[in-house]
Amino acid sequence: MKTHVALILSLTGALSMGVMAVERPDLPDPPTVYPTGELGRMVKLGEEIIYNTNTHPLTKQLVGNDLKCSNCHLDGGKAKTLGTFIGTATSFPAYSPREKTVQTLQNRINNCFMRSMNGKRPIIDSEASVAMATYVTWLSSGLPITMNSKKPVNPAFSKIWWGKKWVLPMIKAATPESYQNGKQLYTEKCASCHMDDGQGLVAAKFPPVWGGRSYNTGAGLSKPEKLPTYLLYNMPLGNPNLTKQEAVDIALYVTAQPRPSFDLDKMLFPREEMGHYNSKVLVEKHTVSSNFAKWGLDIDELRGDTLISDLEVFNQETAISGAGMGKKDKLSQAN
Repeated sequence: MKTHVALILSLTGALSMGVMAVERPDLPDPPTVYPTGELGRMVKLGEEIIYNTNTHPLTKQLVGNDLKCSNCHLDGGKAKTLGTFIGTATSFPAYSPREKTVQTLQNRINNCFMRSMNGKRPIIDSEASVAMATYVTWLSSGLPITMNSKKPVNPAFSKIWWGKKWVLPMIKAATPESYQNGKQLYTEKCASCHMDDGQGLVAAKFPPVWGGRSYNTGAGLSKPEKLPTYLLYNMPLGNPNLTKQEAVDIALYVTAQPRPSFDLDKMLFPREEMGHYNSKVLVEKHTVSSNFAKWGLDIDELRGDTLISDLEVFNQETAISGAGMGKKDKLSQAN
């Protein structure tokens, strides 16, 4: 107990100084010995999918961009930093404020396909769904169950994610100067991997961070209030050295770029094919503009142009008319 308290105090102290250590040293090393038999096969299959989500035969048709789970969950979730899978399974079942229901691990993983993968939600208990959950559970081997009654978050980071107390005041105080500073910082600290146009270097496993090949506006990292803490712990890759203000400004810049809008209804298979969708929220839509308007920020004023508004009007008109260039093509032209 004393060790746990000391770690929390240490993490809190590091945050107050503005620079965050990358790892939680108290997390155990990931297991290295696979189970035998069919269980072992499923663990290995899940691991393959996590590393190759957009190209694996069982999931590539469910992914609508160039991302894989391991782009955000570093080292396939084995890294001991924010986004780790070590200990994640111990939080489930967990209550999710977003769906307003108690979610299973399969629910949580599958819902990510609709958002971070900009695709379709896998069917519960399909081979891919079970395999991914089996792999994530294997990485929690030997750890105690700590079901979370407030949010579906790994217990090692539940007190820190998503940094509401320090992030929100900075987000609400954001100005066009914050955006421009974020642009400059992105050029200095991020563009060497993710490129000036945000499209990354897929061959080198550096993912696109905006545009039609990246995650949509329903994903957690598309939110200006949630991306900063992820950046603080994980970026620049291998040398996380951002201050809190730098993380917020970079997040403002990245999340204010074009990306696909989110419409829950379009991400679900028909009910007769999908089965039960475990959520009390059945209507949910997000755009880049709405993600900022939530905190009283005008996207055009922040950016100093009308690119996002123009794109969103175009996409809305195209959806109504059913004609013209597809949204993904339009987003690609904007980059």
